[in-house]
Amino acid sequence: MPKFAANLTMLFNEVPFMERFDRAAACGFQAVEFLFPYPFAASEIKSALDRNQLKLVLHNLPAGNWEAGERGIACLPDRVDEFKSGVAKAIEYAKALGVGQLNCLAGKAPDGVDHKTLHATFVSNLRYAAAELKKHQLKLLIEPINTFDIPGFFLSTTAQGIAILDEIGADNAFLQYDIYHAQRMEGELANSMKKYFNRIAHLQLADNPGRNEPGTGEINYAYLFKFIDQLGYQGWIGCEYKPASTTEAGLGWLKSVS
Repeated sequence: MPKFAANLTMLFNEVPFMERFDRAAACGFQAVEFLFPYPFAASEIKSALDRNQLKLVLHNLPAGNWEAGERGIACLPDRVDEFKSGVAKAIEYAKALGVGQLNCLAGKAPDGVDHKTLHATFVSNLRYAAAELKKHQLKLLIEPINTFDIPGFFLSTTAQGIAILDEIGADNAFLQYDIYHAQRMEGELANSMKKYFNRIAHLQLADNPGRNEPGTGEINYAYLFKFIDQLGYQGWIGCEYKPASTTEAGLGWLKSVS
């Protein structure tokens, strides 16, 4: 059966971030993921992971000023130096925390910059990041995100992501396939996962509408979990959803597939 990692950015968010590791372990999770480790010392996070015998399976490259609404800087031509500095910082954390893959958020297309320039910047930055990560045996992931939740997000479909990976040509660059975002943009979830299975290194989930836990919306997760298992997926599935009430109260879906 699939293996599930608690996304600590989304789950248990009624308590301070560093307390969420304990809560995840108490709920039976053996792995976690989150957006950004950078507000905390790597040693502090490592201690929380080790104390709870948790594996960290993913975090993101620095993505600009999140609190101000930025959602990545990889496509922005005026932020290339900042992007490269962020790659180095992410590698430093990844090595300290034992994580094997890092996700790169493309960012939102700014007004007044043509698509060709944004695309060229994104591809160039990804080639740089993939080469730097490869020196440390790390995978680089890119994630299509739906443009309903984040209007203007530069990378929004699976096909676009695959085309960019083809252009990069790096053997350590893969797709992060978020089932929720894919459902909102294109549907065809099982067919897409099967078609691009060898290009997908990480999966994430949430139901739609509402981005709540599986079983609250239209996505047939009972079918998808069996299908993902049949594909032979060996990675983790990140639980990146907004609990409808509390995380613990909404974990019936997890118990049903354990």
